[in-house]
Amino acid sequence: MPRTIGLLGGTFNPVHEGHLSIAREALRLFALDAVWFIPCAVPPHKPVHDLASNADRLAMLRLAIAGEPRFAALDVEFNRPGKSYTLDTVRALQALHPADAFVFIVGADTLPELPTWHRPLDLLALVRIVSLARPGFVPAAAAIDLPPPWPEKLLADLRTGEPLAVSSREIRAKIAAGQPVSLVPDSVLRYIEEHNLYR
Repeated sequence: MPRTIGLLGGTFNPVHEGHLSIAREALRLFALDAVWFIPCAVPPHKPVHDLASNADRLAMLRLAIAGEPRFAALDVEFNRPGKSYTLDTVRALQALHPADAFVFIVGADTLPELPTWHRPLDLLALVRIVSLARPGFVPAAAAIDLPPPWPEKLLADLRTGEPLAVSSREIRAKIAAGQPVSLVPDSVLRYIEEHNLYR
């Protein structure tokens, strides 16, 4: 029986409950068998300030998902030189797991950015992109600057969930300022303290 696996990419710098809530919502709303978290090695779009090492971000992810049997964290992008393009990652995973079906999970606010991704039409032809919107937010088809039928197809795969609004940037700023931090798993907070990250 083929599995349907959701791929969730990001820097996870650090991973927080917002990321975990997106994965849980995607499992439920798209009837997925699993979600695989894929930390980005070299973000293509913008340099990330205070990016923790690949090893630290992967370790924090694995701590965060330790109690979730349907979650996994992959280092597939860490083993490839150059910028981390989603197209290359999906191709690599499809080659490694030919019996599985993959979907790529994004936030609905990312849909208008898809035309700026690396070879977006090749990516759309390769993998189904599903998106989660916060209640009350739906991007207009006109905001997704891709040729037909892609804007309509992408919006047909949009679901409204209840993902938590929390930002890694805000968490890093609070840690740097010595302020209390919420919505980060305790195991991840302990790791950050023990390894003196984001100070």
